[in-house]
Amino acid sequence: MRRALRLAARGAERTSPNPMVGAAIVADDRSVGDGYHKEVGGPHAEVWALKAAGEAARGATLYVTLEPCSHHGRTPPCADAIIHAGLRRVVAAVLDPNPTVNGKGVQILRDAGIEVEVGLLEAEARALNAAYFKHTISGLPLVSLKAAMSLDGKIATRAGESRWITGERARKLAHRLRAEHDAVMVGVRTVLGDNPRLTVRSVRGRNPLRVVVDSAARTPSDSALLSADECPPIIAVTQQAPQERVEALQRAGAEVWVLPDEPPPPTPSARPSTPLGIDAERGRVDLVALMRRLGEREVQSVLIEGGGILASAALAAGLVDRVYFLIAPLIIGGAEAPTAVGGEGVARLADAWRVGNMKVQRIGEDVLITGDIVRG
Repeated sequence: MRRALRLAARGAERTSPNPMVGAAIVADDRSVGDGYHKEVGGPHAEVWALKAAGEAARGATLYVTLEPCSHHGRTPPCADAIIHAGLRRVVAAVLDPNPTVNGKGVQILRDAGIEVEVGLLEAEARALNAAYFKHTISGLPLVSLKAAMSLDGKIATRAGESRWITGERARKLAHRLRAEHDAVMVGVRTVLGDNPRLTVRSVRGRNPLRVVVDSAARTPSDSALLSADECPPIIAVTQQAPQERVEALQRAGAEVWVLPDEPPPPTPSARPSTPLGIDAERGRVDLVALMRRLGEREVQSVLIEGGGILASAALAAGLVDRVYFLIAPLIIGGAEAPTAVGGEGVARLADAWRVGNMKVQRIGEDVLITGDIVRG
């Protein structure tokens, strides 16, 4: 099963919205066929493994990281292929949360007389496809928050200079994270301050869908986002955005989504004092509504890159699942220098967002801290 999990990981960046799946066929204590899902629309892992095994698959055991599918989607059902190949036993790491499959693939195999076991290395299999599981169950994408900061938590100087806080290796990692996510998201202040393209450079990989949270449609129509020869960016605005600005962005090639305002906070002090790059009286984009619409578009993972106000709003909305904090050996200082997470923050430590499953590693001169937001 560990071999199957390693095989599955080879499909990273190419299978979404499908899950990454690996399969290994064993006969007489030796491997006779491996496979993994290589791309959307292509054969599934089980089919590749069966093709590699040939006649050796008859009477063998299949180890697969996800329950074999039982329905016609982009490809025929894998359960039928397994039965036809004459496998004796199937070991699946975890059931597929997709309601069209969930438990049905296992039942079809058992009805055909094949011995089936489920649960081997289930935690590892769920972690591998965390985005697929969250999106399938909730309709929302898995949200990662990435920030590059100094030792004292600053993401820029008080004058707004932010290039470059971290070193070259850390910046390459940031591009790798973009390639691994379906979409990358920033607030309009990041667009106005840095004029980013938000594409993948310095590493090989796909470019993510680019999303700007811009309540008042302040993104310049000549920004690098719009001049880049890539899929048009999505600019998320509210109904209060001036129509002439919306139309200018649309003429420049942007896909503009008009979304509801963020629901009002229970008390005036609960609202961050600096909204997402707009005037205080205008209201902010409802991030839950934005994530739900991205989920409807089959976006399974979103990387939030900046800035601090967007990070704070996403955390407050309960949307962030994991963090990637890159820390450089610099001390910037300054009460006015922006921090990785802005807004008002919490008043009590008991309300702070806690991070579990933390890992720390060196990336050149910098340090990377990763972890999962603890729920409940």
